[in-house]
Amino acid sequence: MKMVICVIRPHKLNDVKEALVEIGIVGMTAIEVKGFGRQKGHTELYRGSEYSVDFQPKIRLEIAIREDQLEETVQAIRSAAETGRIGDGKIFVLALEDVMRIRTGETGQDAI
Repeated sequence: MKMVICVIRPHKLNDVKEALVEIGIVGMTAIEVKGFGRQKGHTELYRGSEYSVDFQPKIRLEIAIREDQLEETVQAIRSAAETGRIGDGKIFVLALEDVMRIRTGETGQDAI
């Protein structure tokens, strides 16, 4: 099993969700986060004063999948989230040791 964690632009959330549903991914967790990387941030004007916005709003998705779904999942996320500009995000893949469904007690791939 694998845990796919990705950080994407907020306006790409629905596109990514639809792409994942199309390939049979049935669940994910979405969290609003802020961060910066190469995009660095920008300056804005507010009431005539200029100020720096260092942290950009992003969405962090966490998706538990079977190992055989990895390639298709990563490609679906990348295709749906890509704009071609700095700040499109990142995809992280981690090994997932175990999963347990609280309601039924199912474990492993049955719990995904």
